[in-house]
Amino acid sequence: MTTKPTILIVDDEPRMCDSLEVLLSSEGYETQTAGSGAEALACLAHHDVDLVLLDIVMPDMNGLEIMDHITEHRLDSLVIVITGHASIDSAVESLRKGAHDYLRKPFEFDELLKRVENAIEKKRLEREYEAINGKLQLSEKRYEYLVNNSPDIIYTLGPDGTFTYVNPACEKLLGYQAQEVIGKTFSDFVPKDRVSECNEVFTRMKNSLETIRDISCTLVHRDGSPRLFSLNGAPQFGSDGKMVGLVGILRDITERKKMEMQLAQAQKMQAIGTLAGGIAHDFNNLLMGIQGRTSLMFLNINGDHPHYEHLKGIENIVESGANLTRQLLGFARGGKYEVKPTDLNTLVQRSMEMFGRTKKDIVIHPALQQDIWTVEVDRGQIEQVLLNLYVNAWHAMPNGGDLFVETRNVSIPDQGAATYGINGGRYVRVQVKDTGVGMDETTQRRIFEPFFTTKEMGRGTGLGLASAYGIIKNHGGVINVSSAKGNGTTFHIFLPVSDKEIPKKQDNPETLCRGTESILLVDDEDMILEVGEEILREMGYKVFLARSGKEAVEVYKAHKGDIDMVILDMIMPDMGGGEAYDKMKEVNPEVRVLLSSGYSVEGEASEILARGCNGFIQKPFSAKQLSRTIRQVLNHQVDRPTK
Repeated sequence: MTTKPTILIVDDEPRMCDSLEVLLSSEGYETQTAGSGAEALACLAHHDVDLVLLDIVMPDMNGLEIMDHITEHRLDSLVIVITGHASIDSAVESLRKGAHDYLRKPFEFDELLKRVENAIEKKRLEREYEAINGKLQLSEKRYEYLVNNSPDIIYTLGPDGTFTYVNPACEKLLGYQAQEVIGKTFSDFVPKDRVSECNEVFTRMKNSLETIRDISCTLVHRDGSPRLFSLNGAPQFGSDGKMVGLVGILRDITERKKMEMQLAQAQKMQAIGTLAGGIAHDFNNLLMGIQGRTSLMFLNINGDHPHYEHLKGIENIVESGANLTRQLLGFARGGKYEVKPTDLNTLVQRSMEMFGRTKKDIVIHPALQQDIWTVEVDRGQIEQVLLNLYVNAWHAMPNGGDLFVETRNVSIPDQGAATYGINGGRYVRVQVKDTGVGMDETTQRRIFEPFFTTKEMGRGTGLGLASAYGIIKNHGGVINVSSAKGNGTTFHIFLPVSDKEIPKKQDNPETLCRGTESILLVDDEDMILEVGEEILREMGYKVFLARSGKEAVEVYKAHKGDIDMVILDMIMPDMGGGEAYDKMKEVNPEVRVLLSSGYSVEGEASEILARGCNGFIQKPFSAKQLSRTIRQVLNHQVDRPTK
């Protein structure tokens, strides 16, 4: 390696290339720049490059393809990947492909310079490693400098497997000074259940003279925490050709593995959320059919009818089913229903009263801050979160106990926000603390996973805390837990503050709102069309029907002068509600449309509302709910849900 390392900067943003070239040149590095993947490959073909600063996203090819080229052609170049804020999965993939490190834009130059220096030192160290095997000869002084300044642990072992040397990085990465390690073996630093596995690796290297590359190895830090390393080792030979020991490198990959696990967990949650959202949609359609038939029967009976209480019971069962879909949508992507500016103290107080009436063995201690800041939430889902936390606390206190519930206005500075996993700003914090049995660290790590439960079979679904996690995340907040065996559990919820005013409560009439206008009802479910048509006719409306988005557009074109309003299902196989709405709006810019869906108001529904759609109603809904919403749309009085 020359005394002036060569760095290739690959980025399709000319200003980024120019800035890095000036800064790195001022630090004594030789620089080359490439504005595309093709230019980068050409430069690599004609120049010896020590380090590549590689943008992961470019117009002609991505950074991973360039890394494949470096690997295939066995180029002697290290790679530091530069990613945008949303490219963490690409960063992980690049590390798997052998990238030395990664940086996320935007970054400070000091941080970049540190990473570059470490990479260049690693390159020098690799050359030194080759020198140990007779490929290069460097001076002892230079070798000592490089080894002592390496960010990785460099070690040598004697024939008996004991450490004969470790460099200073050992103290930084494992907490032990060199003299504390010399004379001991790997088995003294691995978890007890890994000792035999560790001894097998050493025996294999010793007996077969085999070189070991990139084996995952867990070592225990002086403070007791496990650290994950990539283990490399090779036989070391004396001048007579006989093996005199082993030499190798340990690289700390703990953070990389954490990142990979977080990515895998996020992908798992996303897949489960997609499945849950689909199930909730279909289940809500079934509940809509039951609710619709029940509403029709209610139209013709009063409280004295012998079947009145049975019908009320059916409505209660439908509501229980709807609550289950709320749990499913709780950790589904975009799972919010109707979001409104809210006084969180009101929800907390109401949920405590509901819980306290049924759990007399639990003493609740409220501490609600006066003048609490406003938050924008789905009130039903936040109440569900609170009740889930209360029930979780109750299960942790089988013989009774104390439950402390607190609300606080908090302002979190930017520099301290990462501790909570949120951005800096104003939040309302809800704290729920119990005096129960507590949880060990393993349980805490899994507590928010879907279907994970510590209860015996048949006593719990494992959805409660998973849905709580998803609901809070969907609201732009965060929920975390702290606990210890025997010392109770504390949950903290942070919800972002809103500047919107809390709307005044409106009294909804108990009677059915009727009308004489014409309505086009669009849904791909026959049972919903059948019951919906009958309910609308009972209200006095003239009804047109359509079983698909395409048919809805055709019917609207043919009868636009006669149709006063459209009730439009959002999810249909041939043409979705969004496209159908846009086409009807082309026919009549003043078309009045009420979206109806088994999904929530989030995602596509909110986008359609933003384009001028008049309202949204969530399945399942009663005849009275529908009648009120129809009159609001026809009278231009709809209070649109917000995201």
